[in-house]
Amino acid sequence: MILLEIILATLIGGVFSVFLAASLGLSFLSRFTNRMVAFSVGILLGFAFTDLLPQAISLGLDTLSLGWVLIAGIMGFFLLEKVALWRHDHSASLGLKQEKPVVSMIILGDSMHNFVDGILIAAAFLTDSKLGWATTIAVTAHEIPQEISDFIVLLNAGVSKIKSILLNALSGFAMTFGGVIGWLSLNDAQSIIPYVLTLAAASFIYIAIADLVPELHHHRKPKDMFFQISLMAIGLLVVSFIKNIEQGRI
Repeated sequence: MILLEIILATLIGGVFSVFLAASLGLSFLSRFTNRMVAFSVGILLGFAFTDLLPQAISLGLDTLSLGWVLIAGIMGFFLLEKVALWRHDHSASLGLKQEKPVVSMIILGDSMHNFVDGILIAAAFLTDSKLGWATTIAVTAHEIPQEISDFIVLLNAGVSKIKSILLNALSGFAMTFGGVIGWLSLNDAQSIIPYVLTLAAASFIYIAIADLVPELHHHRKPKDMFFQISLMAIGLLVVSFIKNIEQGRI
């Protein structure tokens, strides 16, 4: 019974939230993808620095280890992008269409984040069913703005709407996988959570700084700067609002 609840809860948090986010990210907001990239920067950096990294520290990862894992993660994503760019150029020389490297990185980073959320949901259900469903609601609440941000990044990279939904849903299933792993071996799974959180944060930071910020610099008019700063701030405020709700301050 507990396993079925965990599976249902992680499907709600990881997959159902994708379709809720798609109703916004792929309809109304899809018309403003160029400007909404700045919003994605705020969301990605906000979750990385005020959610994922603090969680990793609270779960026992010391700041020195966190720093090294974060650096290793950023360098790893740099190498991953280099390889993806090489494949992109090679495919282009052969006349083949290849997606931008940011597509694979955003899905990988989101999958790691979802995997950890799945373990946390499993831990909550193994403690108490009511706590499990409360955790599921909290996870779903912070997944929706994250998924909207992912959709914006994917659309800006030239991915079709249908494929964006499928890719995000695929990363959402990582939450169910994490939930099952947590149910099978919670003690062993919990030991890797801080490291996976830090690597997920590394992917968000790298995508925001290395891929999205340079995109924003292509639009250099004063009004562009105003909209970019405003949308980054809105993204950060959304993250802050979600965190305050989760912590019971609102």
